[in-house]
Amino acid sequence: MFLGIDLGTSGVKAVLTGEDGVVIAQASAPLAVSRPHALWSEQDPDDWWRAAESAVQALPAELRARVRGAGLAGQMHGATLLGADDRPLRPAMLWNDGRAFAECAELERREPDSRRISGNLAMPGFTAPKLLWVANHEPALFAQVRTVLLPKDYLRLRMTGDKASDLSDSAGTLWLDGAARDWSDALLAASGLGREAMPRLYEGSEVTGILRAEVAAAWGMARVPLAAGAGDNAAGAAGVGVVNDGDALLSLGTSGVIFVATGQFRPNPARAVHAFCHCLPGLWHQMSVHLSAASCIDWGARLAGVDVPSFFALAEQAGPAAGPELFLPYLSGERTPHNDPHVRGALLGLDHDSDPARIAAAVLEGVAFAHADGLAALREAGTRVEELAVIGGGARSHHWGTILAAALDVRLVYLDGGEVGPALGAARLAQIAVTGCRAAEVCIRPPVRAVIEPDAALAERLAPKLAEFRSAYPALKSI
Repeated sequence: MFLGIDLGTSGVKAVLTGEDGVVIAQASAPLAVSRPHALWSEQDPDDWWRAAESAVQALPAELRARVRGAGLAGQMHGATLLGADDRPLRPAMLWNDGRAFAECAELERREPDSRRISGNLAMPGFTAPKLLWVANHEPALFAQVRTVLLPKDYLRLRMTGDKASDLSDSAGTLWLDGAARDWSDALLAASGLGREAMPRLYEGSEVTGILRAEVAAAWGMARVPLAAGAGDNAAGAAGVGVVNDGDALLSLGTSGVIFVATGQFRPNPARAVHAFCHCLPGLWHQMSVHLSAASCIDWGARLAGVDVPSFFALAEQAGPAAGPELFLPYLSGERTPHNDPHVRGALLGLDHDSDPARIAAAVLEGVAFAHADGLAALREAGTRVEELAVIGGGARSHHWGTILAAALDVRLVYLDGGEVGPALGAARLAQIAVTGCRAAEVCIRPPVRAVIEPDAALAERLAPKLAEFRSAYPALKSI
């Protein structure tokens, strides 16, 4: 039995898998996000710990007692700042926090070679610019910083007492030399930091420590090994077998991601494509990242006064391209391809016949169009994508899948357990770490539940709206 814990933005999910990799039990606990000022997005790290304990303890006790190893996955880029006592100095600044936009240019001025070293454009959501922001705006607090951890690695510290991280998550800090798979002293120095503030680095399938006695007792488990794990997207990829050069997935979580595994480090920072290490040795990946995906569905459902399943039903009732309504899903700004933390969402083309159903349809289309922009950026970088495995909460909607397949012009493959997402990958990395099995034996593709081929007629109907979508961004940016 193996335990996978995924620290997401909206909650913590815990799963148990058997020796065959099949999910046997799962549980979750919710989290809230604080937005005290424009562009800010924060969480209390101790809330993460309380939610993790709640999710794990909600799993069947008799199964927890049989756990042989655990792994972690989590939201990337978050800045968890610890003082000399290893306690958080302030709320963690999250991946969708956009306040450090000016610090991005400052960081690249300080280290002109940053894009070559890291393989990435400096973006406000990354960890490094956040530390510059703290140094500029909270200097007394910055002087107290002794350790910077990513969100999931704060859970690791509480679980084992170790300050450690994996390469896939650490690549999203902008402090990692992506090709060398090691911290960059030059990039750390540009942020006013050194290696002493960083956790030790491991491949995702390596053991970083052993569960502390008091945690093991509280969780009803033995003192099992803890694997390094992965950032949420790399963990999701491991969970559905996207671990070979050219394999690809579409993640429809709070944010949206198109993830392509690569056998080489292939950056394309000019188009805001992310190039990171994968969670397994000798692999990297490219990503197009969209800051709002399923979160747009949650927003639309609240706007319509219905739950999420009813919102999807409204959209299906209207049908795709049902009206002139156009939704730009930039509720938290956007990364690929615009790298714009300031832009915000918009509903355009409203008329007297606009109703909740047509607006719901426009929301689904708008997120699909944003992913079409991201896929175009990946293709410009020379990446070929003909099929995407679909994971995340958005994977539950077949109707949305038909729109996505048409807008992206790719085949979508829905896999059993795909909605479990990164927690499954974390459990699989734990299995590799404990058993010594090869990744090819553990990170296998789950059975196919459904396949959606791109519908050429639907793509033709959506094409004019996609063109309008692309022309709307420059106009929206100007205001």
